[in-house]
Amino acid sequence: MQHAQTPMKTSPEAHPGSIRIMFVCMGNICRSPLAHGIFCDLVAKAGLAARFEVASSGTGAWHVGQPPDARMRQTARQHGVSLDGLRARQFVEADLEAYDHIFVMDKDNLHDVRYLDRHDRYGHKVRLFREVDPEPGDYQVPDPYYGGAQGFETVYAMVNRTARELLDRLIEVYQLPRG
Repeated sequence: MQHAQTPMKTSPEAHPGSIRIMFVCMGNICRSPLAHGIFCDLVAKAGLAARFEVASSGTGAWHVGQPPDARMRQTARQHGVSLDGLRARQFVEADLEAYDHIFVMDKDNLHDVRYLDRHDRYGHKVRLFREVDPEPGDYQVPDPYYGGAQGFETVYAMVNRTARELLDRLIEVYQLPRG
């Protein structure tokens, strides 16, 4: 799965030594592809696309192969972020080893991802995405799937703010150049 609008690779084998980021929600059609798209856009604008590999997935397999929800694509598009080219995939046990950082959208996703870590080796990689949000609230990104347009806007603002903070922190931790 590659993000069609940026040169950023999304497979863990793309650039050895790259920082590998995975965003996870339940079905990989709303929250995690939005985080994927926003983070790719921010990284590209910072001139750091070659330093990151970004992917998204869902804990469930209901939407595998499908594009992100049309309402989420529309919301992202209105803010200048393209989710075109993204397709849902399911998070698998091998992702625990393949990615450096795994950011989940809510506590249910956290439980489901950690459940796959049968030998408790990768828990240090798995975090709630909003742990880095300057306004974390309950630390969860609500699922807008069953709500109206305002829910998608609320999630966009939350994910955008958190993705910006995440990139700033990763730039600091990995001592990357600021663009």
